[in-house]
Amino acid sequence: MPSVITHSLVGVVAGREMMGKNTPKRFLILSAVCPSLPDLDIIGFWFGVAYGDFFGHRGFFHSPFFALLLSILVVCVFFRDHKFLSRPWCLLVGIFFIINASHGLLDAFTNGGLGIALLSPFDSSRYFFPFRPILASPIGIETIFNRWRLMALISEIKWVWLPLGLLILAIRIIRAQKSEPT
Repeated sequence: MPSVITHSLVGVVAGREMMGKNTPKRFLILSAVCPSLPDLDIIGFWFGVAYGDFFGHRGFFHSPFFALLLSILVVCVFFRDHKFLSRPWCLLVGIFFIINASHGLLDAFTNGGLGIALLSPFDSSRYFFPFRPILASPIGIETIFNRWRLMALISEIKWVWLPLGLLILAIRIIRAQKSEPT
């Protein structure tokens, strides 16, 4: 799995770009926190939930279905000023869905684990993408300062941070060109 740093970075950058310059602070905070929430499923290990179980690591909580449920919950709780199912409400749910779904999709590009339950709860099969260049980040606090974690972070910088930065740069150049008078 990519690290919490990378999941949060992707959420904040994507959210900021989709919302624009006047992005509320609560949105940015939620954009950093929400994409990392699926990895809380590791708590299940303490309660005997096996890795490959429905609620095991990279199971249901890594699925787009869960991302949608989380998005609806976040907008209902933190953006109550928007009327339910109004256009702004739906837009926020859509943006949070993209941010939250990025977790499972990024994990499917890693080289470790049993795969991601991308179709859960409808299918419990685990999947990876055919191209898996991201070195899986180790689980656990005891591995925070070891060589494997450093190599995983370098892999994330190469395969996630740099492409994300180039994409944002391209988007901003295109936006600048469109806003210039002809």
